[in-house]
Amino acid sequence: MKNILRHLSLAALALGLLVSARAATETYVIDSVHSSVGFGIRHFFSKVPGSFTKFAGNIVVDQANLENSSVEATIDIGSVSTANEKRDNHLRSPDFFDAAKFPTITFKSRTWKKTGEDTYDVTGDLTLKGVTKEVVLKVKSLGFGPGMQPGSKLSGWEASTTLKRADFGVTGYEKVLGDEVDVHINVEAGVKD
Repeated sequence: MKNILRHLSLAALALGLLVSARAATETYVIDSVHSSVGFGIRHFFSKVPGSFTKFAGNIVVDQANLENSSVEATIDIGSVSTANEKRDNHLRSPDFFDAAKFPTITFKSRTWKKTGEDTYDVTGDLTLKGVTKEVVLKVKSLGFGPGMQPGSKLSGWEASTTLKRADFGVTGYEKVLGDEVDVHINVEAGVKD
């Protein structure tokens, strides 16, 4: 009988720890109105900026230990914008992104490694044009606090990385365009109800 009670107590303790661990995380939804996904690529000798205007994602946050957090995001390729309609349509074509065949870019984190007081290397799988590669985002937590609506909670983030477009099959125009693409992401996210 003592053994049964001890096993029941251990099971209850394990269940309590599991519930406690789940309660320690919050899901923040990326607010695309107050966030941005930008990039820059060399064109001959200067850099041309661009952005994606449609994207979505969730950040599951453990504020006590951000290394236990995770993020998933999706970017709509068709929303690419470089402030030039002709160029944007060319980027959507099979010469570059082939948006009709590959309409999204996705990222799913696997690990968060603390690199400074508020900075992390977030390693995950980036899928672009049907190719999945490991990518490391340099992430900075900008803080957590109340939003404008009563009871709302917000978080802020910055992230950056450099991709090689050839790694993802986005080739062509090598004499005109650089291979490296600098990516800069700013995120405001709120707790999901």
